[in-house]
Amino acid sequence: MLRGVERNQIIVGAYTDREGGICPMLAAHRNGGRTNFASFAKAWDEFTDASRPRRATRREIRALRTYLEMSLLEDDAHGASLAELADGIRAERRESVERVAAEQDVVRPGDPNRFRELRLRRRWSWMRPARRLDIFEATLAAAEEQVAEHRADEVLGEPPRPHRDPVPARD
Repeated sequence: MLRGVERNQIIVGAYTDREGGICPMLAAHRNGGRTNFASFAKAWDEFTDASRPRRATRREIRALRTYLEMSLLEDDAHGASLAELADGIRAERRESVERVAAEQDVVRPGDPNRFRELRLRRRWSWMRPARRLDIFEATLAAAEEQVAEHRADEVLGEPPRPHRDPVPARD
């Protein structure tokens, strides 16, 4: 139904209208949902206070989408609170990062650590995976912020900002 609400002009008070609008149940049906709940149609029309067929307002569609998303969250949450779900997601991320770090700690043949040999060489850098979780999270947060700023510039139609290196180059 979420896909159907997103892709179609949603109406209230009727199954279809002459301008191509459809009710949420038909939108769900056209997007693979094979349900037939007359109670939903009655509840939708009662919620929207539909006395005649008309386009659904943005507020009504936003409320419908929110209720649908919350029902999906309840199905996945099995009664857990939002805080418990967030803690579970964080724990999964930590486990994933720790697993990757453990895999990177394995010394592979033919891949010697040349840091001591190359550390004083000009314009050379050694890309090292972050060993500590807090360093990784800080780096990830900075990268996400940079991506968000870039997207905001695109939306606002502003020219991209020049990349600022946090550490000035020494030549």
